[in-house]
Amino acid sequence: MKRNLLIPVALTLLLTVFQSTVFGQEKLTASMTTPASQLPSESVNGIAVVVNDEVITRLELQDRTKMVVQRLKAQGVPLPPQSELQKQIIERMIVEKAQLQLAHDNGMRVDDVMLDRAMLRMAEQNKMSLQNFRNQVEKEGTSYALFREGVRDDILLQRIREREVDSKVQVSESEIDNYLAAQQSDKQKNVEVELSHILIRIPENASPEVLTKLRARADTALQQVKSGGDFSLLAATFSDSAEGLKGGSLGWRELDRYPQIFIDAIAGLKEGQSTGLIKSANGFHILKLTGRRIAEQNAGGIPQAHVRHILIKISPTVTQEQATHKLAEFKQRIENGGARFEDLAQQFSNDSSATKGGDLGWLYVGDLPEFDSVISPLKDGEISEPFRSADGMHIIQLLGRKNDEVSKERQRLLARQAIHAQKLDEATLDWVRQLRDRAYVEIRADDKNS
Repeated sequence: MKRNLLIPVALTLLLTVFQSTVFGQEKLTASMTTPASQLPSESVNGIAVVVNDEVITRLELQDRTKMVVQRLKAQGVPLPPQSELQKQIIERMIVEKAQLQLAHDNGMRVDDVMLDRAMLRMAEQNKMSLQNFRNQVEKEGTSYALFREGVRDDILLQRIREREVDSKVQVSESEIDNYLAAQQSDKQKNVEVELSHILIRIPENASPEVLTKLRARADTALQQVKSGGDFSLLAATFSDSAEGLKGGSLGWRELDRYPQIFIDAIAGLKEGQSTGLIKSANGFHILKLTGRRIAEQNAGGIPQAHVRHILIKISPTVTQEQATHKLAEFKQRIENGGARFEDLAQQFSNDSSATKGGDLGWLYVGDLPEFDSVISPLKDGEISEPFRSADGMHIIQLLGRKNDEVSKERQRLLARQAIHAQKLDEATLDWVRQLRDRAYVEIRADDKNS
């Protein structure tokens, strides 16, 4: 089946640049920001929503709606009623706008050079030239210029979330100790689950009247779930979380990467079953367990690869084509016995590893995500073809493989990452909620049901 490039999975191909997530959900490409002061006078009647000192135009809303509808259809998710879909899309755009404003206020920018590199990586990961990638985007009914600006916004969104949320999530040594101790007796530590999610968001400092109204909305959603309603349709209709507009799917994740409140709620569920209402500080949740499986384990330890590389950075004076040609020449010289890899690395590599002959040591899968797919098919001693990463063009030589027992240091690192992921989900939702609640929002009456 042909993959629709507009589905959020495409945005994960930005690799180490960002992973725009709320409970692991990559955001649909954002629309551009339009300051109210810069709108021409004839566009005033086209304002759909005012967010602080900027606006969302009716045209932007129409473009986003078209993209969402295309995505839902591609995923086989039934479309909710038009009025509910419009409300959901407007809410997503308000939240995005508030985050982008904060990023801009903090001086964050994504220049054209960085954006061009991101687009090229997306094309390469789709095994296309940049022109073919552009053609595919436009073939699927989206303006390439709009798609490109959306990627710029996605990078900004990830940067501001990293600054405001990721960097502030702390994991203590005692938490790691407790986590590792619990894992020893946890029969589900190797379990992965796939969940779908509906969130009815509770504003900060909500009044009793507002709480009653939101509880009634959550009860309505729950009743329809329990009556056999299509969960993906109900998520698209009711959910205030970003994944609602993709049918509520949170995807496959290791069980311990979910918030503890979710882990406890699904403990007794079978596949296809859903929870009752789960109350958290952020709102009312409904979960559906759509899959459960045992994660693959390596009985002999964790695979590692010993590699070295040569990096040539792209610059105004060195094009990608020139770097590729030079690396291909290096590869040929090494294979013909005319030069040694380590000597060329010391002389020409633009990486700090050059002093060690390009040696990167023993790597676990995921240590350098952009290298994983290149290293995987190599045999001992084999040199890769030139490939691009965020840093520039590389060639890699595989020096050996081994299965390594997990060291205590590695165990603690993995535990820290799991705990951080748990906390990050909750912290991100809380931050987004507070940002949304602080924003001045005016939805123009004429556009509410347009």
